[in-house]
Amino acid sequence: MTSHQPPCPCPGRPRPVPSGRTLTVLAVLLLGATATACAGGDTAPGQGPDRDRRPDTTAPATADGSARPGKSGAAGKSGAPGSAGTSAGAGASAGAGASGTPGGGARGFTLAATGDVLPHDSIIRRAQSDSGGDGYDFRPMLAGVRPVISGADLAICHAETVYGADGDYTGYPDFRSPPEIAAALAATGYDSCSTATNHSLDDGPEGIDRTLDALDKAGVRHSGTARTATEARTPAWLRAGGAKVAHLSYTYGTNKPLPEDRPWAVSPMEPELILEDARAAREAGADVVVTSLHWGTEWQDEPDEDQLAVGEQLTAARSGELPAIDLIIGTHAHVPQAYEKVNGTWIVYGMGDQIAGRMVNHEGDWDARGNESSIGRFTFAPPARPGERWRVSKAEFLPQWIDTGSGRVVNLNADAVADGTGPADVRDRIKEIVLSRGAAADGLTLGR
Repeated sequence: MTSHQPPCPCPGRPRPVPSGRTLTVLAVLLLGATATACAGGDTAPGQGPDRDRRPDTTAPATADGSARPGKSGAAGKSGAPGSAGTSAGAGASAGAGASGTPGGGARGFTLAATGDVLPHDSIIRRAQSDSGGDGYDFRPMLAGVRPVISGADLAICHAETVYGADGDYTGYPDFRSPPEIAAALAATGYDSCSTATNHSLDDGPEGIDRTLDALDKAGVRHSGTARTATEARTPAWLRAGGAKVAHLSYTYGTNKPLPEDRPWAVSPMEPELILEDARAAREAGADVVVTSLHWGTEWQDEPDEDQLAVGEQLTAARSGELPAIDLIIGTHAHVPQAYEKVNGTWIVYGMGDQIAGRMVNHEGDWDARGNESSIGRFTFAPPARPGERWRVSKAEFLPQWIDTGSGRVVNLNADAVADGTGPADVRDRIKEIVLSRGAAADGLTLGR
């Protein structure tokens, strides 16, 4: 620990909250444990770093998800099971449902997922420059991965920060990001974003409202934070290849306490609660349940003990004859972590940061790993026989890296390996970490 950099606790662990929760909203339980915020920082040429390090003081005690209007007009992308504001039951009324019975004309689909969108000050300045000084344009930043994201039947992003208003935009410590990010995510091809993070309350409930309003306007669905109790009890509903997909999102804690009048505003990561929500989604007709978890220990390449334990518990759970959850997507650690197949279900322990400024780790040192991440791409095949699950028939990862000099996300996929483009050391390090828990033996490959 350098003398100029104060120490910061970094457990990155889920907090215990009351179990046995029904889908009615529980009263909030504020726990006085300390955890971390996003560690890191960024700089523009000739400027010093911003420190992104502060204690997390409160873990929320209730869960949520949300169903919002889906993106339309993009070939091969998802459509909504129901109209805007549809409840879980109504949104799942058509098709085969969660019985595993093959629907008429059901086909497989691909799902792509990426890591944290964490706009530090330098990222905000870059987007302003890319707009020509009139507003903020994040589309050029993401252009390098657009072919992969738009080419998937479903694509899921992770919005780690809330949106500000009227030009009041900041990076660390209290992130308030330009709402133009939402339009860029939609233009890149994303269908849904997880929004439950330790930064969800950086600008209070108003920040949540602005963020979800902007995602709605852009046609990007979301799960993890909510404006109403009804929204808090509803997953993001998606459709692809004849399957109805429920997207759920949870975080280990928040940096600020939940508002007393909105105890349901942010979903806490508590296994029994998650499983209750997942089973409710199955009952409401979900063929595939995807769960995003903001968890783990920052700057640690390996999944921590809690990630392993929670992952084991969630993947072992059943909903009738089917697994309760079909895919787990992890975020928060700032660095890529391993992929692993557990109890027949894929877990990405940590995607890494897709967008972030130059990062400072807990030792106060610049850490290039904070700009490394992966794209997970999973091909789901319809059930071969009634009563069976939609299974992952192909699992791939694509290393990616944000070049903080140019402010561009670079796709380091198999083509880049073949033609020698991109930083080989970054690509190879991501590959080593992703495969570090034996995923190659279960069929995970480097994608194109």
